[in-house]
Amino acid sequence: MNSPLKDTHLAQIGYIVKDIEKTRREFARFLGVEEPPIVESGDFRITKTEYMGEPAPEAKCRMCFFYYGDLQMELIEPNEAPSAWRDHLEKKGEGIHHLAFNVRGMQENIDACEAFGMKLHQRGEYRRGDGRYAFLDATDSLKMFVELLERDEDSPYK
Repeated sequence: MNSPLKDTHLAQIGYIVKDIEKTRREFARFLGVEEPPIVESGDFRITKTEYMGEPAPEAKCRMCFFYYGDLQMELIEPNEAPSAWRDHLEKKGEGIHHLAFNVRGMQENIDACEAFGMKLHQRGEYRRGDGRYAFLDATDSLKMFVELLERDEDSPYK
């Protein structure tokens, strides 16, 4: 059987939360680790966020990341603006939002996921401007979103 994703591996599990400080504290306490820093999603001039095919300069979130070897757990607290994050919080509440995969060839992988039946909801550049992401709605088939992540080859954050 062929996967729609090419040249990829599982990188992240993403959760949508209402209160990132509280959830971060509880995960850190449960895991017995320090609380990771919270970061902002970034400036629209860099992120160029698009939601449902339109520019979304107000779509922002706060994030923090826990690590398990190469696997990352992301907590996401969306702001009030329309976004894939806000939609999930309003429609489904807190919880698992996506599985993310590192890919090479973002558009090729988006096209393959769309051919598989997923719908592109949101895309943009990383807050540092050294890569890009895309959220595809796979809730009908996989019961969650799929996120594609692609870092630039010369990124110092690989």
